[in-house]
Amino acid sequence: MNSVTTSHAFAWTYNENDQEFSLHGSLRPQRPDELSNCISELEHSVRNVSGKFYVNVRRLVRMNNVAFQTFACKILDLVRGRSDLNVHVTTSSVVGWATRKFAVLESMSERITVSEYDSEFYPGQTFLEEGGFIPILRTQTKLTWRHEKSILARHGLEPDMQVADVCCGIGDFAVLLQKEYQPSRLVALDHSRSSLEYARKVASDFGVRGIDYVFGDASDMLLESDQFDFVTCRHSLQVFDRPELILQELFRICKPGGRVYITNEKNSHCLGEPRSESIQKTYTEVARLWAHFNMDIEFGPKSRRHLIDTGLEDIRMESFMVTNLDGNPQDFADIIQSWEDVYAGQMAVERGDSEEKMREFRKGFQDHIFAALHPKGYAGWPIWVASGRKPK
Repeated sequence: MNSVTTSHAFAWTYNENDQEFSLHGSLRPQRPDELSNCISELEHSVRNVSGKFYVNVRRLVRMNNVAFQTFACKILDLVRGRSDLNVHVTTSSVVGWATRKFAVLESMSERITVSEYDSEFYPGQTFLEEGGFIPILRTQTKLTWRHEKSILARHGLEPDMQVADVCCGIGDFAVLLQKEYQPSRLVALDHSRSSLEYARKVASDFGVRGIDYVFGDASDMLLESDQFDFVTCRHSLQVFDRPELILQELFRICKPGGRVYITNEKNSHCLGEPRSESIQKTYTEVARLWAHFNMDIEFGPKSRRHLIDTGLEDIRMESFMVTNLDGNPQDFADIIQSWEDVYAGQMAVERGDSEEKMREFRKGFQDHIFAALHPKGYAGWPIWVASGRKPK
């Protein structure tokens, strides 16, 4: 059961099933009594709660001292008056001040805890954010763009649209999209500050204007609903342990009649000749490795089902194969080497693999490189594309 109430620039909701009271928007009252309705609803919500009560401020964009003092005092009153009650405040690193403000409550009561939601939501992000991975991400985009450049049009992208590129990473896809399609508005959002800094520098160096790079949580974006004609999210749903949360947000910010466009992989279908058996064995193991970290690099063919479950219609789906014949074979080989370094290196070590297992794991990557660089060889990396229209 959900209740939703609004007051001027902010809103509050209560989810009875989750025992969660959420604040949204901008809280900037001049006097505490301006918050009386919201505080009253908070008191009412917690009345029938036992155990843990959640206060969610992830989407609270602004909060002045009057509002903070009012809510902080009320939260303290709640736990002091109820020995059976614990309060957990959920913040987001996207709104950095919230964690700093509310963290003080932890020191005032052992029955109040505060945590940043997104620090736990992205289990595999640290593997992909290392600075040394940036060159290879650019190489990947270079090889995939030759295919996606025309695929995007088949999925409904046209010039002058309002476009959002969610989980934009280092921003190179957004730059190419801006140059090729010239959208009237392009917002590129990511959860990595270092990636966004790099993205802004590349756009500046290349003299590309018109891209609004935004720091944000893809599962809980501070973007208004029904804004964009075309929303993209590439190679990202496979990284998150709860992709349905991100899909709900992509759906929300898309205009009715607009389209959500996603790309994902099925790594066990990577292939190569010669040495196909070793290659197949290694990429099957990649899928198991990702699953160990609650990620799904087999997501690609599942895209249609997920888009339908999100509420999208007119689902369009296709796949393409990036190969060693797409330009310089060394580019393809460099991508595979980077995968070996991360998957058979850092990730395998963290999983606790033995030295022998890691050697066997690495062999398939090296055989894939061998196939890519062999004068008669062939090496492929399959990618699934899917899009759906938001109902009007």
